[in-house]
Amino acid sequence: MRIPRVFTTEQLDVGSLIDLDKGAARHLTSVLRMASGQELILFNGQGGEFSAELVEAKKDKATAKITGFTEADRESQLQLNLGIGISRGERMDWIVQKATELGISQISPIFSARCEVKLSGERLDKRIRHWQQIAISACEQSQRNTVPTINRAVSLEHWLTNCDSSLKLVLHHRTDKRLHEMANTDNSIGILVGPEGGLSELEIEQAMARDFQPLAMGPRVLRTETAPLAAISIIQSIWGDMG
Repeated sequence: MRIPRVFTTEQLDVGSLIDLDKGAARHLTSVLRMASGQELILFNGQGGEFSAELVEAKKDKATAKITGFTEADRESQLQLNLGIGISRGERMDWIVQKATELGISQISPIFSARCEVKLSGERLDKRIRHWQQIAISACEQSQRNTVPTINRAVSLEHWLTNCDSSLKLVLHHRTDKRLHEMANTDNSIGILVGPEGGLSELEIEQAMARDFQPLAMGPRVLRTETAPLAAISIIQSIWGDMG
């Protein structure tokens, strides 16, 4: 069995004992059936990963002793900033999970004109926490040691105004521009994708007025959960660490 990887917010130091949270403890002991003496890997998003050994393994309580440190850096040299129209159902979960696996740096949920999801207050905060946990779980699976940030949900205008990426791209199928035709002299790339109904003509014009370049992913119209993943994959292949 592959050695399990667990994210923790605790300070990690070789030789110290760490009490894992109840969720991690339950997963290790009840799902994976791990017992005292078995190995795991811990990371806290501050760089590298720590080898550890379970010294206590109960249903809701697990304590690990840190035995070593590895300066493992599996991050892309690209800083990828995804602004994505909030979608219904599990589409956003899928986008967050797969974008994390592909190396996204941060994701900003966006309320746009055709966004059908109406969230605010505690319900919205709960959804953001849910997406952040999905990103953490994806890092545990994909062996990333840096967790991408799920930003607070904002309006499209707010995101356009505050996106400071060097290369800015707005995805839609009404253009014939392709990624291989574009030049990139920096590692900072912003990607804007609409919700299920796409971005309106006005929103595309607003993005282009903010120096976003229109980009198509080919001759076919891609769904909102497919388009950003295709874009990230191609960007990582051309300028990043994939391919």
